[in-house]
Amino acid sequence: MQDSAIILALVLILVSAAAHATWNLLLKRARQQEVFAWWLSGFALVGALPIAVVLAFRTTFDVVGIWYVIATILLHICYFLFLGRTLARSDLSLVYPIARGFGPGLVPILAVVSLGETVTPLAWVGVGAIVVGIYTMAWWGQLRQFTTMASLRSNLPGLGYALLTGICISLYTIVDKRGVAHVSPFLYLYLMSAGVAVGWAPYIIRNYGITGIISEWRNGWVSVVVASALLFLAYGLVLTAMSITDVSYVAPVREVGSLFALVLGAVILKEQVTSGRIVGAVFIVAGVVLITLSR
Repeated sequence: MQDSAIILALVLILVSAAAHATWNLLLKRARQQEVFAWWLSGFALVGALPIAVVLAFRTTFDVVGIWYVIATILLHICYFLFLGRTLARSDLSLVYPIARGFGPGLVPILAVVSLGETVTPLAWVGVGAIVVGIYTMAWWGQLRQFTTMASLRSNLPGLGYALLTGICISLYTIVDKRGVAHVSPFLYLYLMSAGVAVGWAPYIIRNYGITGIISEWRNGWVSVVVASALLFLAYGLVLTAMSITDVSYVAPVREVGSLFALVLGAVILKEQVTSGRIVGAVFIVAGVVLITLSR
């Protein structure tokens, strides 16, 4: 039974990774990324309401779960704010892998300390391989531009926000692992999305205005609807996977989405597939295999 649960969790994570990479592709092609990202939560608030109502009546809802929902809402709002400031203050190729690599690398440590999970030595090697793979895909052949004192100084604020982004990722992952023990995964996700849509709205309105928000919807509402559904599916599957297996394994394995992003970037955006990205992809696949074998 345990082996079948692990296999099911792995399948859910892989499907989630593909969905995550696809909605990120749509976000990449948006005119105003922050407004587009807000619309994802905003549309989910309305579009997924019928499903949320059904789940609210047909699934158990422990009152304690509301505190985890509130916590994840606050952490996700901080995540979006820090991520936006990260990309505004530094080069994408420098700070993105820090944010994405630091979080999954930190989750197993937090899981051992706060959740009492056990991570085998082979799994630690797998986690390390995934983190190394993420950094390799982004930084291979590009480190020279960050070696001078001037470039390091100019990127320092972005580096700080990237670390904060990674911390938010690791913290909301741990919170969500506990939260889905009290609230069904997709209902939990809906409440989180609704909270982010409401809580993040003042920031979006202040920076882009009602006109900018409406304009983004008119220009890309089809992409918003598709991306919102994929986002809901992607994180809902991750939450489901966390409800049946250890979060210390789920968080790193979901970074296999970098491979899907690599393929989508090459095929759809015509991005160059460098040797560094291929080497990084090999590390990520090897890490996923090692984590799977460690169970």
